Amino acid sequence: MAIVRINAIGETPLLHGSSAATEPALRRADTGDGPAIVMIHGFKYLPGHPMHCPHRHILSLHPEELPWRSPSWPRQLGFGTGLKDEGLAVAFGWQARGGLRAAQRRAGQAGRALAQVVTTLRETRPDRPVHVVAHSLGTEVALEALHHLPAGAIGRVISLTGACYRSRTEAALRTEAGRAAEFLNISSRENDPFDFLFERLIAPPRQGDRALGHGIAAPNAVTLQLDCPGTLAHLDRLGAAIGAPEHRICHWSSYMRPGVLQFYKELLRRPETLPLSLLSRGLPARPTRRWSRLIAPPSLSLPLPFVQKAS
Repeated sequence: MAIVRINAIGETPLLHGSSAATEPALRRADTGDGPAIVMIHGFKYLPGHPMHCPHRHILSLHPEELPWRSPSWPRQLGFGTGLKDEGLAVAFGWQARGGLRAAQRRAGQAGRALAQVVTTLRETRPDRPVHVVAHSLGTEVALEALHHLPAGAIGRVISLTGACYRSRTEAALRTEAGRAAEFLNISSRENDPFDFLFERLIAPPRQGDRALGHGIAAPNAVTLQLDCPGTLAHLDRLGAAIGAPEHRICHWSSYMRPGVLQFYKELLRRPETLPLSLLSRGLPARPTRRWSRLIAPPSLSLPLPFVQKAS
């Protein structure tokens, strides 16, 4: 069984398309020695919805166009190969449609359901690392789970343009589980309009707080700004060939960009080859300013030579 599909119904995890508890299926899953990777979608998905079900889209081995084409997260992260060491994929859905404030509240409930899933995974296979990759508001789900887990329950958390505040993230990383985890904050100035709207619609936990797109300062965290030429050059030297940004505004480039999911696969399946210290070394000293991508002049391809002799 390569993938176990789970949905959070309130604070209760249930198998997708069923009212069955998840614990028996997780305990039966025999998938060799690879890691368990929990994949969490973001805002606007709803399990079972005919047009917005994550299990038919990004969390599927064979995504449908609902209505737009997406890469398969599990396949790009190394699942569906049939190899004995591919590990266990957990496709984690939750009720993320409706207003942003209501969805954020449900993300907290889903995080408590996620903690139950991770607890079962760790009890069943204490030797198997558990990692999490989450997009947008799904990062809130992952952060909430850290508040309800012991040290060592989660190895790495990859946040893809996370829709959450820095102080909320820092508080989660100060928990027992958070201090033992590693947090990779994937950001891009392409996401600036979405960060801006998030800060206007969701009250910050404290005055002056900013969204994760501005970076985070924590000893077990690193921010990788994927529209920054210096960051992309640094990652390329480490063997991660990630395509250049193509848009001024995009909320999905953190998993749509060519090569980026393969980079996450290496981060989760071979974390010892890409430690945080190595990822941090060689990065630009500070992230570029908000709106810098939106207001940047267009790049023009001019014909050569630039100057011609008059005839």
